[in-house]
Amino acid sequence: MKTSYYTVCILLMLATSASANVSVSTPSNGAQVGSPVQYAATSTTSTCAKGVASMGVYVDNELVYVVNGASLSASLPVSAGKHNTVVEEWDYCGGATFTSLAITVNSQTGVWVATPTNNGQVGSPTNYVATASTTTCSKGVASMGIYVNNKLVYVVGGASLNTSLNLSAGTYSTVVEEWDYCGGAAYTPVAITVRGGNVLSNLQASGGWKSWGELPPNYDICSAPCPGVTWSMTQGIKSPAVSGNSTQFNIGGTKPYSDVLWSIPVIGQGSTQGLPDSGHRLLPTLHSFTYDAYFYPTNLGVTQVLEFDINMYFNGLGLIWGNQCRVVGGNEWDIWDNVNAKWVPTGVACNPVNNSWNHVIIQAQRESDNSLLFQSITLNGVTSNINQRYAPGSAPSGWWGITVNYQMDGNYKQSANTTFLDKFSFTYQ
Repeated sequence: MKTSYYTVCILLMLATSASANVSVSTPSNGAQVGSPVQYAATSTTSTCAKGVASMGVYVDNELVYVVNGASLSASLPVSAGKHNTVVEEWDYCGGATFTSLAITVNSQTGVWVATPTNNGQVGSPTNYVATASTTTCSKGVASMGIYVNNKLVYVVGGASLNTSLNLSAGTYSTVVEEWDYCGGAAYTPVAITVRGGNVLSNLQASGGWKSWGELPPNYDICSAPCPGVTWSMTQGIKSPAVSGNSTQFNIGGTKPYSDVLWSIPVIGQGSTQGLPDSGHRLLPTLHSFTYDAYFYPTNLGVTQVLEFDINMYFNGLGLIWGNQCRVVGGNEWDIWDNVNAKWVPTGVACNPVNNSWNHVIIQAQRESDNSLLFQSITLNGVTSNINQRYAPGSAPSGWWGITVNYQMDGNYKQSANTTFLDKFSFTYQ
């Protein structure tokens, strides 16, 4: 529950969906695609305590694919032409819900790039989604890749790709290419212009971090010592590390479901990055934000929630882009509803890898009416487009600044737990 403008947290048991939901990340409704068609989707249900049993894909009212569980990823052959397709979930209680998608399958072979568009202006990280097909090789497509200014920067096996590339501001000639099992290839050029931005890097190693405990049931913040929850933060860790300079975060204690919030002020009041904005000229101009970090969980079995937030305050407004990965609680991303002070499930799966570095990229926008756009979440190279908007909350008129947060939530035993952060950057423009 959120009771402070510095924090985004809630008891895991309250983070439940109001209904069943099917979220399809690809293809988009109305898309033009090649065959095989790449389908990626997740589903949730709160109407059945036992959860989602299976998911499937219908093409023109014919069930063509079924998989057990609450997520689906498949490349399906579909004939050329227009088709009505449906992605459906079935729960263990006999219920079901679905999402309809009209698609057009191109008859020619080649590479189809859903995003980015040719000659488009994009932010960074830049999301690439593409599929490929071939009739000249009976064995099919072996792999796909992306060239940036004639340099191969990404390769993946199979006939589809979905990844994000970190590109600095500027104009690029990019190419998405497929290679088949017979030695053939095809490609599609995509010219893009990456908008500029200001990057604050290696925040995990910066001074000025603050921390608080949060105790159920109200989750008011409390400073150490905070009865029932313990925590620590150690910078300058050499291993595990990506950059050679990671930071270790620990939680523990005796009070179940207690949380710990770590926050660093980057712009405005208390800025640790030399950006005090005392004249209030910078903050009102900022609209685009990227939270980019590597995190290393050491025991996912007791990792209740990991949270990654961007907080912005100005002119009496509180804009909190809260993003939490529920691990023990269902492996799903939730986002924060500022006005109603509650978590909203996205239907997007969150499955980090234990004892390994995971890369999370969160893109957010402040719209012209000050509403919050939760744009996308990328985890380990797979981008899920959220594209959900929420109204801003309120904040004391004297608060002017941006903070970025990292939070760990305790489980039902308040089990001791350790994670690491590295290469933590924040981009603003």
